[in-house]
Amino acid sequence: MNPLHLIVRLINGTSSRARNMWFGALGVRLTGYVWMHRVSIPRNWSDILIEKGVSLDDGVVLLCSGQAKAGKIVIREGTYLNRQTMLDAHERIEIGRNCMIGPNCYLTDANHGMKAGPPVSQQPMESKPVILEEGVWLGAGVIVLKGVTIGHNAVVGAGAVVTKDVKARTIVAGVPAQEIGSRK
Repeated sequence: MNPLHLIVRLINGTSSRARNMWFGALGVRLTGYVWMHRVSIPRNWSDILIEKGVSLDDGVVLLCSGQAKAGKIVIREGTYLNRQTMLDAHERIEIGRNCMIGPNCYLTDANHGMKAGPPVSQQPMESKPVILEEGVWLGAGVIVLKGVTIGHNAVVGAGAVVTKDVKARTIVAGVPAQEIGSRK
């Protein structure tokens, strides 16, 4: 191996371990070592559970809003979140084991109220949990909206907007996401 590559790997590994210690001290519940590049967890640290073997790449944001509650964001063992992906949780976002989340994805479990009258910014948030079951793959730039469950081993094509549940082993794509194939 090139000596410079070895030095870079050593620096990255040391930085990742320091982030594990830092976020653990703030209250993020880690069940083992998590590979953390430059990750942002701005608040409500105790609302987050990340299992061992998870990889969080550069620019991943884990954002919990509203009243503190354990388990708002749960990321299960062996899952990978690629660059610039954001999880925006008001109630609960859970990602199952061995999922792959492409770059620039956005998952949210809430939306502003849109009733006539008061400005949208002054209306209460409406939330419903988002669940990705085991083995899900989200391509680059996927958006998953509130109340969606994506079944195990399902695939969501790049750029899709998922507004309703996706059955296990189904392939969906488009805006809004529609079934285009099966992994059965």
